[in-house]
Amino acid sequence: QVQLVESGGGLVQAGGSLRLSCVASGLTFSLYDLGWFRQAPGKEREFVATISWSGDTTYYADSVKGRFTISRDNAKNTVYLEMNSLKPEDTAVYYCRVGSVYWGQGTQVTVSS
Repeated sequence: QVQLVESGGGLVQAGGSLRLSCVASGLTFSLYDLGWFRQAPGKEREFVATISWSGDTTYYADSVKGRFTISRDNAKNTVYLEMNSLKPEDTAVYYCRVGSVYWGQGTQVTVSS
């Protein structure tokens, strides 16, 4: 059974930083591309960042480029999202995704102005 468990969310002031983690189990983690998505209240879920199975290639939404960094540790079956210079508009539930099928339960990030 595949499980993805996110952590690291919380309340932070604008300009602050958070690091999200997503630990996967029940699959061969190193074979999959990984991604982070987010969903703000009243809005659709949107793409944030992705990293290839090898870790060589990353892509970011324009809204987070230069502020967020996605990384992975295959030995720990973990994908990270380092978020810096946070803005109130980054407030959302953040979800990790493994491949195109498996989703975590989400972790809340709230940025106060």
